[in-house]
Amino acid sequence: MTCTDEISGKGTVVTARLIVLTAAERHRLKKAAYGHRTEHRARVRAWIVLLAARGRSNARIAVEVGVHVDTVRTWRGRFAALGLSGLSDRKRPGRPPVFTPIQVAQIKALACQLPAETGTPLSRWSCPELAREAMSRGITAFVSTSTVRRWIDQDAIKPWQYRSWIFITAPDFHPKAACVLDLYAHTWDREPLGADEYVISADEKTSIQARCRCHPTLAPGQARAMRVNHTYGRGGALAYLAAYDVHAAKVFGRTEPRTGIDPFMNLVTQVMTQEPYASAKRVFWVVDNGSSHRGKKAADRLAAAFPNAVLVHTPVHASWLNQVEIFFSVVQRKVVSPNDFTSPRSGTGSEPSKTATTPRHSRSSGSSPPPTWTICWPDSTGTPPITRKNPPPAWQHDQPPKDFRSRPLSLDPPGDGWSSVWT
Repeated sequence: MTCTDEISGKGTVVTARLIVLTAAERHRLKKAAYGHRTEHRARVRAWIVLLAARGRSNARIAVEVGVHVDTVRTWRGRFAALGLSGLSDRKRPGRPPVFTPIQVAQIKALACQLPAETGTPLSRWSCPELAREAMSRGITAFVSTSTVRRWIDQDAIKPWQYRSWIFITAPDFHPKAACVLDLYAHTWDREPLGADEYVISADEKTSIQARCRCHPTLAPGQARAMRVNHTYGRGGALAYLAAYDVHAAKVFGRTEPRTGIDPFMNLVTQVMTQEPYASAKRVFWVVDNGSSHRGKKAADRLAAAFPNAVLVHTPVHASWLNQVEIFFSVVQRKVVSPNDFTSPRSGTGSEPSKTATTPRHSRSSGSSPPPTWTICWPDSTGTPPITRKNPPPAWQHDQPPKDFRSRPLSLDPPGDGWSSVWT
């Protein structure tokens, strides 16, 4: 392969640099020249070198590639001198750094401190607050919020986030937790449970409020989430008690106006009077340390009522070991939220019913008095109906009654009492 000659702007003959490619260089240059994901500038440089290796002049290469002849001369000369590394951009000096590495490290260290340690009346840092604190401390004369955000993002520092945790202090945590976990694994005192022995996980979900929204909930639509009105009237509250058969995946539930010893014993009676639990050899009740079933007195009370029932407590501050909490989380996400119920009154079906408690006075005219809402508790508890005044604002008196699509707060099927069984 021979060198090509070209005439420079001064009329002198300049010999173009000779390009000789190895097999590996030719392969990499072709891959860059024909690659679909190659940058345009890298593709142009690869074509310049490939055409130069065929012995073409700089002027002809410039015409074929569509660039200036000086561009061809530059990249041809760099490749001849440095090889493939010469086709990369050279490091440019750029703007001199405004902040020193020490200043950057000081601001990152500030983000890793609690605001209370610095005397700042904040609970968590934000990027604007960090920038303001850095300037007030004299770390730098000025720094923008975006610069601080970019610095702390380099080390994945997020001072505005937090996680809660609890430190287990119960000295008997390990033995008690082991007993509960062994029951879940169908074991008690290192012996497998028999076919007539059962494990029940029980607890209470307290104060489920019935919030009667002042406007109907709007169904979701295209690119629109469900819309729930923020303004509401209080329609009472219920406590939901549930007993979960761990190995049969069966839930027994009931609602009560409040929690306590009697409501919990009602739940126990509801379960223990049914088969196969009534005739079982042993039924282990796993509960936390709530006031309804705390301590040895609760265990004795349960054993006196049902001799085959054994009360097992989770460790203190470890109610998360109770399996029924998983069921409660499902109820909270899929049934209770968003909270839009007209009353705690029971309806029909195993899911929350669709009937509504209506006001005793009509709101068809603006002169009608504020309505009186009637809250009806279940007859099984013996609690009489509670009548409460819950007048809406004056500007709502001309509006029609609450939309009957709202759900009454209930987790119970039809029939006598307020008990339910979910399987």
